[in-house]
Amino acid sequence: MELYRSHVLVCGGTGCVSSDAFKIIDLFNKELEKHGIEKEVKVVQTGCFGLCEAGPIVIVYPEGSFYSQVKLDDVPKITEEHLVKGRIVQELIYKEPGKKEASDSINNMGFYKKQQRVALRNCGVINPEILEEYIAYDGYAAMAKVLTEMTPEQVVEEIKNSGLRGRGGGGFPTGLKWDFTRKAEGDTKYVACNADEGDPGAFMDRSVLEGDPHTLVEAMAIAAYAVGAEYGFVYVRAEYPIAVKRLQIAIDQARENGLLGKDIFESGFNFDMEIREGAGAFVCGEETALIRSIEGGRGMPKVRPPFPAVKGIFDKPTLLNNVETFANVPQIILKGADWFASIGTEKSKGTKVFALGGKINNTGLLEIPMGTTLRETIFEVGGGIPNGKAFKAVQTGGPSGGCIPEAHLDTPIDFDNLIQLGSMMGSGGMIVMDEDNCMVDVARFFLDFTEEESCGKCTPCREGTKRMHELLDKITEGKGTLADVDKLESLAKTIKSASLCGLGQTAPNPVLSTIKYFRNEYEAHVNDKKCPAGVCQALLQFLVIPEKCKKCGICAAKCPVDCISGVKGKEVYLIDQEKCIKCGACLEACPFDAIKKG
Repeated sequence: MELYRSHVLVCGGTGCVSSDAFKIIDLFNKELEKHGIEKEVKVVQTGCFGLCEAGPIVIVYPEGSFYSQVKLDDVPKITEEHLVKGRIVQELIYKEPGKKEASDSINNMGFYKKQQRVALRNCGVINPEILEEYIAYDGYAAMAKVLTEMTPEQVVEEIKNSGLRGRGGGGFPTGLKWDFTRKAEGDTKYVACNADEGDPGAFMDRSVLEGDPHTLVEAMAIAAYAVGAEYGFVYVRAEYPIAVKRLQIAIDQARENGLLGKDIFESGFNFDMEIREGAGAFVCGEETALIRSIEGGRGMPKVRPPFPAVKGIFDKPTLLNNVETFANVPQIILKGADWFASIGTEKSKGTKVFALGGKINNTGLLEIPMGTTLRETIFEVGGGIPNGKAFKAVQTGGPSGGCIPEAHLDTPIDFDNLIQLGSMMGSGGMIVMDEDNCMVDVARFFLDFTEEESCGKCTPCREGTKRMHELLDKITEGKGTLADVDKLESLAKTIKSASLCGLGQTAPNPVLSTIKYFRNEYEAHVNDKKCPAGVCQALLQFLVIPEKCKKCGICAAKCPVDCISGVKGKEVYLIDQEKCIKCGACLEACPFDAIKKG
């Protein structure tokens, strides 16, 4: 067995890979050889560490030194100073927002203190392409326990008792879904994993597949044993090439080592699986549309019932969960249902993974216990709002979720609380907005997405989202009326109740929540013909501040339509609002802050 005095962990997630992570790994290995310490120090390619804002990330153990935004030029210095001489390179260590000194260890960083990693337990810890590293962290021990010590019924009961709810959207009890599939009639059954993850800015499932793919293989095998299936499908976005590659490596390794295939652990249980790549349709996140796509058809939802547990892939009973849901299963089996149920709230057990983005200091991936408040998540784990700006709202649940205002920041995060606020958990997207965001424009942005992604099968979604989008365009252009706002709200409620699937049923949430909590912004667009945040271009005005104007003429020289007039050195310049095309060139050009948006 090889023993090393230091381990250099380099993030190999998509974000860091796009910033030369693989080259950083290669250079570290060359530098170690150059200094003759390649047998003392091990470089490990891992999955995502979570703090994507700081990437590319390099962590040196045993110190836990967290190097952020590492460049190729930094590698020789880290090698020589830290790995050879034992001196931490302080200027490259991550500094938390608002703090002057660098963090002495990853264990003391605010981003990680409130996290409790279950689904992400191995991400950023192991090399996802090496089976032995997964096994070293109890990998496949849960499957061994299930196949040698438990009946299928006992497995289902354990998942039921844990209180695990589906992490992909509505939060349906996982154990109950497993029980329905187990009891469904049929000699052939399937297990399927939804790794489609189409929400803008969401990358929870991708990170699990990139950083710990064997946990999905193990969990799906356990689920197959519990429900009586012998084959599984993972439906994953083709836009996730690293995730697809590493998952295929994991499947191949498991098959080669007898962890997939016939008579696993000499138990008589057979199970194998394959990857099916999707083409990026958001609607294929809906389970019946996903199933049709796996079968080779066009991804469009079906009327339910029958539910997939009764009639799913190729009309056979099918168990379908998403990646994060499955990722919890091995730990529940190993540590017990009571352990998992002790985390979280009464009705929402365990932890939840969120992709935190938008106007936030610590952009990235985090896993927190259910019941953690929005305020703790945004201001402690997330590090607060950049540039001293004021918080305005947070949207949870992606395009299907709602915008939650400051008044509800102390709400504990769980399935039921978010729904009561007009939002939802969804797959785990969390977008933070500050004072510079226009909430009418935010609603329009998400309607643009859901209208584009509608499959077109049902009229309420196909036509309704288009009409809603048109009304929002009208309001943001300063042409709307209060009657349009009322019509928008009424239309949203109709679409929500009449659409066929979850895409249409939740598409109105951003509109309904912004009208509920930020109606004053809609009224400003309609009554005052102004966008309070200065975002909606048609309602913008660029104004010269007389007391600041230096009469230099720079703004007039930069104006592409000659709408700024004045005499250089003698007159304050004026902007003709009739001619102004609201391009903002004058605002960018003025070195004296003498032009403002109004």
